[in-house]
Amino acid sequence: MNKVSCEIEGGTPVEISARRLVIAGWAGRDEAEVEHHIRELEAIGVRRPSRVPCFYEVAPALLTTSDSIEVIGGHSSGEVEVVLLQTETDGLLVGIGSDHTDRKVEGFDVAVSKQICAKPLGKSLWRYSEVAAHWDALIARSWRIGANNERIRYQEGTLARLMHPESLISRAFGSMSMPPGTVMFCGTQPVLGALTTARAYELELHDPVLRRSLRHRYSVDALAHIE
Repeated sequence: MNKVSCEIEGGTPVEISARRLVIAGWAGRDEAEVEHHIRELEAIGVRRPSRVPCFYEVAPALLTTSDSIEVIGGHSSGEVEVVLLQTETDGLLVGIGSDHTDRKVEGFDVAVSKQICAKPLGKSLWRYSEVAAHWDALIARSWRIGANNERIRYQEGTLARLMHPESLISRAFGSMSMPPGTVMFCGTQPVLGALTTARAYELELHDPVLRRSLRHRYSVDALAHIE
């Protein structure tokens, strides 16, 4: 179990006791967009999935609210994702995170590529009940940070592009709720351009109805890769 300290927006502290960490892959609603993402990955050598969506189990210890992560070599990149967190006492919470993935390893084993990188999570969370009625209007965005500290828009799209969380939960767990202690990353938005590594990433989940955002920024420290 991995305990992560966060807060529900408004200042209520909450300790996330993560017992399971699940990454949903190829979780788009539109089959054409899902196929586009599959082809993006095929272009860098990633094999086509056996089914969609896929649910990858990774170690809960990978979940981190740190503002930096360490990776091996210079061939990993982030993916902005909404994160669902099922708690014992505060119900279902919503956060913003990144399914940071090693693209070189992804070419021969997707599950291992996800296990090999930390999974950044913003410290601020919302209650799912506050956004459930207008879920599809929420906007997930990311920026990659360039060599001169410039912010370059990397991903953007509404959550209407992705499977609704209740559908994902039903597909993944066979019920209408996740077991307490479960954290699930819910799929990403298409990349604007090509998949690209960066020295840092900024993430945002914007709520245009309640006029608020969840944000997180993390840097990527590439360790030497000696073969």
